[in-house]
Amino acid sequence: MTEKLKIDIVSDVVCPWCTIGYKRLEKAIQELGFQDQVEIEWQPFELNPNMPAEGQNVNEHITEKYGSTVEQQKESKQNMTEIGEEFGFTFDYFDEMRMVNTFDAHILLEYAKDSGKQTDLKMALTKAFFSDRKDVSKRDILKEALETVGLNAEETLTKLDDEEAQKEVRSKQNYWKSLGVTSVPTVVFNRKSAVTGAQPVDTFKQVLSELITK
Repeated sequence: MTEKLKIDIVSDVVCPWCTIGYKRLEKAIQELGFQDQVEIEWQPFELNPNMPAEGQNVNEHITEKYGSTVEQQKESKQNMTEIGEEFGFTFDYFDEMRMVNTFDAHILLEYAKDSGKQTDLKMALTKAFFSDRKDVSKRDILKEALETVGLNAEETLTKLDDEEAQKEVRSKQNYWKSLGVTSVPTVVFNRKSAVTGAQPVDTFKQVLSELITK
């Protein structure tokens, strides 16, 4: 059997374009019939590693970080919402929405890998944040997401206080940064080539076809 194409997706749980990028990649894989020929692994990247526990209003955060005006933000959110609808994903932006710390979410995603539930958990966390108006830095919300995908929540949550688990996530984040990853999503193929941003479905199809038919 031919070795599977390894796809690393460097992303954050609260990154809307990471969700859109994955949905486009997923569609490309499905349309090509490559489901059994790829292996996806999610890699940690905190957009806001210094975000305090109380979080920050999303509108304020985007203005502060990117200098976007209210009108620009409104247009961007509308655009993302429409793209999400194309893929059956709901972006529910609201005035009180807060950007939150995602370090704990990354610890759980790392742990979910061994159970083959990493993508399921990633999507559950993303849905909780963007569709269900939930704070994915809170342990009760993390517990809900774990239970949703069939993982042992009590056992998995103990990882959040495990120094080795924390160290592992920080180490992985540093690894990808050392390779020059500065924005997400970054989609890496066989650790040899990469594309950044939420590329169109056709772009992913072209890359996948070239790599898998070689």
